[in-house]
Amino acid sequence: MTAIAGSLVAASFSAVMILPFTAGADDQGPGSGKGGKAVDEAPAGVRLTTLLPSRISVDNGSRKTAITATVKNEGTKDSGKIQLLVVGFDGLTVKSVQGCSQIAENNLPAGSNSGFSCPIGNLAAGKSKSYAVDATYDLNRTGKICLPVQSGDGKKTYWQQGPVPFGTTNPSPNAPATPLLLGTDNKPVAPGGDRKELPKTGVGRDVLPLGAAGAALIAAGAAGLRWTSRRPVRRPHG
Repeated sequence: MTAIAGSLVAASFSAVMILPFTAGADDQGPGSGKGGKAVDEAPAGVRLTTLLPSRISVDNGSRKTAITATVKNEGTKDSGKIQLLVVGFDGLTVKSVQGCSQIAENNLPAGSNSGFSCPIGNLAAGKSKSYAVDATYDLNRTGKICLPVQSGDGKKTYWQQGPVPFGTTNPSPNAPATPLLLGTDNKPVAPGGDRKELPKTGVGRDVLPLGAAGAALIAAGAAGLRWTSRRPVRRPHG
């Protein structure tokens, strides 16, 4: 199995699309920081983290689901300008994030299928801000989500949660909806009811370490990014 490694580089783009949020998120469990880690050092007194629901529910017909993404400042000082990115991988596709701008396809991270950038003017000490994420999930595949928290200019990444999987080890193809748990590798059901084993995508195996390299975003309200990745060569055993 090949591990994914990469670095985040901020870049500007001209087209910004704001999409509405349509799905509810009433069935979600408590928030969890599973799969998160600090990357670049935050300003003194600032401690930024993120939370994802411990569980989500996917409609087996429409494949729609809803996720609440939360960013918190657990420090003693205000954060200053920051931004939250919401990025989907594999079977999980982010369709919209309330109040956020869609990332152009050619600026998406390598291996991802969708992403949104959420500018935050300032997050006061002890405060949090939540975003309603409208997504779809192909239950025949694994699916992951990633929440990096950057400086407002995109030069530093203070925190990154993921890419962390949502999934189930007990598929429910005949039920109205399938519950998925955060940090769980999805075990899809192949045609005929047999489980189809897919490559593992658990926490710690596909984490994208984001560096401080980048260029300042330009134009008010514009945001963007370009991710690059390299795949290490696995040496044969024996």
